[in-house]
Amino acid sequence: MIAILQRVREARVEVEGRVTGQIGAGFLMLVCAEPDDTEAVAEKLIQKVLKLRVFSDEAGKMNRSVQDVGGGLLIVSQFTLAADTSGGNRPSFIGAAPAELGRHLYEHCLTFARRQHPLVQCGEFGADMQVHLVNDGPVTIPLRMT
Repeated sequence: MIAILQRVREARVEVEGRVTGQIGAGFLMLVCAEPDDTEAVAEKLIQKVLKLRVFSDEAGKMNRSVQDVGGGLLIVSQFTLAADTSGGNRPSFIGAAPAELGRHLYEHCLTFARRQHPLVQCGEFGADMQVHLVNDGPVTIPLRMT
């Protein structure tokens, strides 16, 4: 699985003018399943995200996790993270999981994350979404789990 993790002061996702998910401080996680991914890979990704220490401690050092600071997690599906631009100017998305598998793994990420963390919000799989965020830092971290 591929993910882009952004530490945010706030973030929200809208679909057709309605808010589907919204958090204050925490992580906006854009996630893309790949064809060989499994539920175990999705769980490994969520565990990594929840333990990643990029929030400031009392000394101003990035030493605390989203769980330590009680932050939110806004998970948004984004198949375009699998874009391959090596063949020209039009990206190929063949590296993304087929829609059925992508939906299953995205929903598994949400279910698993909600069992591990009290504040998990989401986008809407396959929808045309507008994502609004205030990146804090900015801190943006690419992740890939296999």
